[in-house]
Amino acid sequence: MAAREGMDGEVVRRWFRLAADALAQTRSAIDALNVFPVPDSDTGTNLHLTLLSAATAVEALSPQAGPAEIWRAATRGAMLGACGNSGIIVSQLLRGLGDICAPASPCDGPVVARALEHAAALARAAVSRPAEGTVLTVADAAARAAMQCPAAGRSLSQVVSAAAASARLALARTQQQLDVLAASGVVDAGAAGLCVLLDALSAAITGSAPAAYEVPPAGRPRATAGPALARGGAQPASYGYEVTYLLEAPERQVSQLRERLDALGDSLVIVGGEGQWHMHVHVPDAGAAIEAGLRAGALRRITVTYLGAVQPAGGHRVVAIADGPGLEALLSGAGALVVPHRGGYPPTTAALSAAFRQAGGQVIIVPNGCQVAALARAASADLGDEGTEVTVIGVRSPVQALAALAVHDPHRDFRDDAAAMSRAAAAMRYASVGPAGKDAAGKDAAGKDGTGSDGTGSGAALSAGQIVGRVAQDVAVRGARQGEVAIAVADLLLAGGAELVTLVAGTGAVDGLAQLVAAHVGQASPAAEIVCYDGGPADAFLLIGAE
Repeated sequence: MAAREGMDGEVVRRWFRLAADALAQTRSAIDALNVFPVPDSDTGTNLHLTLLSAATAVEALSPQAGPAEIWRAATRGAMLGACGNSGIIVSQLLRGLGDICAPASPCDGPVVARALEHAAALARAAVSRPAEGTVLTVADAAARAAMQCPAAGRSLSQVVSAAAASARLALARTQQQLDVLAASGVVDAGAAGLCVLLDALSAAITGSAPAAYEVPPAGRPRATAGPALARGGAQPASYGYEVTYLLEAPERQVSQLRERLDALGDSLVIVGGEGQWHMHVHVPDAGAAIEAGLRAGALRRITVTYLGAVQPAGGHRVVAIADGPGLEALLSGAGALVVPHRGGYPPTTAALSAAFRQAGGQVIIVPNGCQVAALARAASADLGDEGTEVTVIGVRSPVQALAALAVHDPHRDFRDDAAAMSRAAAAMRYASVGPAGKDAAGKDAAGKDGTGSDGTGSGAALSAGQIVGRVAQDVAVRGARQGEVAIAVADLLLAGGAELVTLVAGTGAVDGLAQLVAAHVGQASPAAEIVCYDGGPADAFLLIGAE
């Protein structure tokens, strides 16, 4: 296939598809590099989910959509679906590219060079305290190389090739620009992800994709003392929470919010525009960051992730694996160090191992189902040689994880605490309502299933049996409407009575599903205490626990 000399709609579509695929291939290797700003080993996963959101938005468009519409869908999809510090920054880089490329005709080499320059500046402006040796540094290097291509030879392929090559050189230098990278023997994870994106862009233009996208492996740690090293380091341990949310607010309110959040914490990034924003910050007080956002405008998709804190003397730590922002916030609020299990993907062993080491010498692992429990055991197998004592408790449902954390006491004897948590998890009976198909993150699971907003089926029904209710692991109910199946499976679960009923609505639940079931349970079991939460996993419409 001949190289293209303009980024038309076909090239843009191809790039986002290739970029999502490339990051799927490299996410584990990028996760393993992640030590800055916090060593949570999820940068590759976050970048993949960010680009997957952009690619999905593009694929939903009509084949007749033009470049401007494609760029608009991709940049909005990336901004709304951005995950983590690096994902949010990269979404702003994509927005900058779209600002210049979308209206250009043709979008040739000189236009893309200007777009890369604008994107790098826009992303740097979004970060409250930019650090060198990061994705921002590499974006600047790529833009400079593109702008410095000789005017006579600034074809599209030459501009992008120069940008990608310069980005790779700048990536290698990041290890000398941040002490924490040098001490760990790695390059910056977010910058490595950007290099993969630029390689995918080159492949989309030339029609020749590499056999494998390169991610530098960890090398030998280097000494951090010396004049050549910039002062930089990991996030201060006092900043114990990562807070992100989507915000609808005018720009003047966002400027004031930036000042308030900058005073509260660090790693502040705010991206977006035209009244839609995505905010990320690391803070010691998650509630204060959320309250600041509420003063600025309307919030949605609030996520709170515990980043770790000093282990209490004589205590031990719990590492919990969670799928869904609401569950992440609940488990972190209960004192667990949370490893996200996002987008239907299990966490990588690198992310698990990093969390286990961060937790300290005695670790109780609360998994999220049998598959994740097996991964957790595999990731913890080598920690015994490091003097770490690890136990994995039996958890088959997230509601059992909530029950286990409810009785956790870090000052109790390690084995006694693990035993108490195991008993609490086992005592929690559980059920779920979800799509019958294996792919729970499909369009029907996103709520586009014809059910009414109250979940009772006031709209057109799905085909019979498309929604299933499970008690424990067994399918007990099949139906066409979320509300009907949820009520039926709740009746089965609660047939033996319950003092406490926990309802967790998943991302695909129709509006008011948990409240509908809560009202039914309240009538059937007036003595039961009922609690409802949002932000559950993508593979279930509703989780139900009874104890």
